[in-house]
Amino acid sequence: MTTRELSTGSLRCTLGGPMGDYMRAVTQQWLLVAPRANPAMLDMFRDRDRRPHRNMVPWAGEFAGKYLTSAVQLLRLTEDANLRTCVEEFVADLLACQAEDGYLGPWPARYRLRGTAPNVGGNGGPTWDAWGHYHIALGLLLWNEYSGDGAALRGAERIADLFCKKFLGRKRPRLVDTGSTEMNLAMAHALCLLYRRNGARRYLELTLQIVEEFAATDGEGNLLAGDYVNQALRGVDFFQTPKPRWESLHPIMALAELYWITGEEHYRRVCEQIWWSIARLDRHNNGGFSSGEQAQGNPYHQGAIETCCTIAWMAFSIEVLKMTGDSVVADELELSLLNSGLGLHSPSGRWVTYNTPMDGVRRASAHDIVFQAREGSPELNCCSVNGPRGLGLLGDWALLSDGENAVLNWYGPAAMEIVLRCGVKVHLRQETDYPHSGRIRLHVAPRRAHAFALKLRVPHWSARTRVRINGTSMRGVIAGEYLTIERRWKEGDCVEIDLDMSLHYWLGQRECRGKASLYRGPVLLTYDRRFNEIDPQHIPALDMDGVRMRLKRVAGVLVAVNVKAADGRALTLCDFASAGAGGAPYRSWLKVRGGRSTPFSPRTPLRSGRISS
Repeated sequence: MTTRELSTGSLRCTLGGPMGDYMRAVTQQWLLVAPRANPAMLDMFRDRDRRPHRNMVPWAGEFAGKYLTSAVQLLRLTEDANLRTCVEEFVADLLACQAEDGYLGPWPARYRLRGTAPNVGGNGGPTWDAWGHYHIALGLLLWNEYSGDGAALRGAERIADLFCKKFLGRKRPRLVDTGSTEMNLAMAHALCLLYRRNGARRYLELTLQIVEEFAATDGEGNLLAGDYVNQALRGVDFFQTPKPRWESLHPIMALAELYWITGEEHYRRVCEQIWWSIARLDRHNNGGFSSGEQAQGNPYHQGAIETCCTIAWMAFSIEVLKMTGDSVVADELELSLLNSGLGLHSPSGRWVTYNTPMDGVRRASAHDIVFQAREGSPELNCCSVNGPRGLGLLGDWALLSDGENAVLNWYGPAAMEIVLRCGVKVHLRQETDYPHSGRIRLHVAPRRAHAFALKLRVPHWSARTRVRINGTSMRGVIAGEYLTIERRWKEGDCVEIDLDMSLHYWLGQRECRGKASLYRGPVLLTYDRRFNEIDPQHIPALDMDGVRMRLKRVAGVLVAVNVKAADGRALTLCDFASAGAGGAPYRSWLKVRGGRSTPFSPRTPLRSGRISS
């Protein structure tokens, strides 16, 4: 595919099946409830100058912005009338908290955008004040784009103007000197989005200044920030860079925007180098990113896989997908969403995890990071407000357009409509129970008969994919690429897709030596104690040269299979997202015998070995 920018092209999408169920549950049980159940989400802005000051975590200002971003991105897909009303009221109340100079953070007047405050943790400390403004600006921009609310756009512009007044120019303080650089430099991303919206030159100038600060040093020559551009252009893996924490992906996303603004290829090369480094060395078997909140250069690392890290990885992946048109990037988004992205949610929609480990148990973030709770906000933490965004991000990659053509990435029960550059609306409807099976009937109905290309994602793991159009088989179907179907489409056309759902596996190394992750299509198969008589410590080994699978139906799970272990005993494995939902321990790295190790490559990112059937 060309590197022409992919866009959502005024996408409208209604999702059915399990994905639609998750979105409705999260909407009802969290998004509609959170502002009333946690009034301090906005009260911390209202009374920021009142005494006694609130005792807050450094990132307290992010909660409102992350909540708003999640809510808008879910709303785009659900069109839930109650959620729309909720968001309208939330935005109005949030904007009422904005100071005359544009400040929209929770810190007292003397400490605004200074990097420190006396009421952090009770004894004073660093603040992520610019980081909080970034998330609020992002949420306001998304809401303006969706609803046309001019006040939201003006609120985001006032934030950007405050940053320009305070930091733009060589004689002004440097944003990098406010500390917490992975976080506070993220404002560059929002500035780019604003520049692309209204063309205000000062926003681009400040963005370029911040990008220069990526390589800033202190008086002794020590790097203060991540030096993302220079490190990546030298081929340094992300985990070896000065700031390999997950928050760095947000300022790095400014580089993706600068690629579209300036056309300078080195911005694209930087993003691709960082993305592939993470995919190879720090994306886990469940599609989650980071270990202990940063890149470690080891996908087998047992450190916590934080919800916010995986959400940032998915958001960054969308930018890389739009830049490269590489279907394997879309495969990675599907892997993350169907496994970690769903697995980090309670099936009820009421809570998300902080850590969604490869092996372990699921705990609500309110338990694992309860230290973030405060008076008036007992359920607020960085992950509780950010987790739903993983579902909502689907609207940014499910169905794209490169202008004249449609690019289908998401498979699952859905009705989608996209507007091509020529103005023709194309309606796509999928009949399928994917990922339970690999059969998809895709009904294509342009508003009027029209010639265009429909590009279908052929996953890298689908070794033998069959595609038929109106009953006629297609040739040239290649795993890990888009299948381009050019024709004059008309209402009534039907594309039948049969994806190869045979088992494949990733043979582990390091901490996971002697174990393997077993996949059926994009779904990571996982032991859950509730479906088995065998306890976790006694799980028998699987014979990778002879394991056989029998698909079964289990209520409340996406996928379940029966397999026989090497000793003849039976195991039931379910999809990773469903595993552990009842609080029982689960395992996604399973003991194995045999099998052959497959090295990572851009066409085998899951290191997939094949099990003959």
